[in-house]
Amino acid sequence: MGRILYLTQVLPYPLDSGAKTRQYHMLRHLAKANEVTLVSFTRPDDPPEAVAHLRGICHAVYPVAIHRSTWRNLLAGVKGILTGLPITIARDEMSEMTETLRQLVQQTPYDVVHADQLSMARWGQLALRLSRPHKPKTLLDEHNAIYLLTRRMANTEQRWWRRMLMDREARAFARYEARMVKAYDALLTVILEDRERLLALFLPGERQELARKFTVVPICVDVAQTSPVVPQNGHPPTVLHLGTMFWPPNVSGVLWFAQEVLPLIHEQIPDAQFVIIGKNPPEEVEALCVDPRVRVTGYVPDADLERYLAETDVFVVPLHAGSGMRVKILDAWMWGLPVVSTPIGAEGIEVRDGENILLAPDAPAFAAATLRLLTDGALNRRLREDGRGWVETHYSWQSVYGLVDEVYERLIDGGNTEDVSG
Repeated sequence: MGRILYLTQVLPYPLDSGAKTRQYHMLRHLAKANEVTLVSFTRPDDPPEAVAHLRGICHAVYPVAIHRSTWRNLLAGVKGILTGLPITIARDEMSEMTETLRQLVQQTPYDVVHADQLSMARWGQLALRLSRPHKPKTLLDEHNAIYLLTRRMANTEQRWWRRMLMDREARAFARYEARMVKAYDALLTVILEDRERLLALFLPGERQELARKFTVVPICVDVAQTSPVVPQNGHPPTVLHLGTMFWPPNVSGVLWFAQEVLPLIHEQIPDAQFVIIGKNPPEEVEALCVDPRVRVTGYVPDADLERYLAETDVFVVPLHAGSGMRVKILDAWMWGLPVVSTPIGAEGIEVRDGENILLAPDAPAFAAATLRLLTDGALNRRLREDGRGWVETHYSWQSVYGLVDEVYERLIDGGNTEDVSG
């Protein structure tokens, strides 16, 4: 049994985002054979029972309250410019996290420090430096190639000042991600494409050596604990988008669908409804409700979600910027919902266009695909069934996350890489 210090930027429960889904099932898997200590930033709206739930899985849980303010953001901007750090990395420097890690690594000789997402990479390296005399191995789970995600967001941004800021962040993230790839003993990515994108940050002579650090492990879900929804009749044709609405790519995708795709659908089916579920929708998304056929619900707890899923005829993923995997597609398959996605939205997932998903690159094609599923009952049923079968076979955490055991065995049994954390 190994001792693992597991670091997350968001509390990994309840499962209301892709990042949390990855973290939660990874914790469940690791805790089966290891002593796992979770240290996680928390936010004011994290439910108290979530920490209690996680303590039922982990050996110990240490929540650290995150502090956000306009003043802190301004200071982070100044620090980012002066140091070359990404501003969003500089923003979350917290003395409380430093002290928590200091106490833990001085009390316990951890075998592995597991930093989840790039936002926790600096904290994983700090834990390594504070560890005395025992030095743990380090593992970084890169859910996304963040520099590419930020660059794609910049390319779709209409406001010049935000585009300039995102361009600057993309360059800073490229430098920062390269530094962290070299610093960590092992890295996980959720898709092969992100592994190659991260290796592309280096000269050809370095790539072969660094490639040995990487293992591709997809995000998985708990198919065994979730039954397909039973479709309900007697409601208007309904299209659903589900995803955290404080994530800019989701916001851009929803606005694009509402403004470019939905009018084409309404030409054929005037009463079609568009339901947007997700935490913290911004004003521009809330404003879509001026059309009574658009509903913006905000966060919906699991207990109430099934009603919306049962009334869903089509699940849409209208993303034009992203990296990593969209867990919302796995969720939709698990729930037995037919999916329409952009190619970027489905990136990194094994899909079969026309069999378990419909892919559409632009507004006319996206509208046409959605209309097919709203009007062709046989196609709608087939995609529901095939999507469910596909996720059962390819994306169940109980079978896939065994790949992580091999990584841990290499680390704990003495795999060595140069420490260049600085």
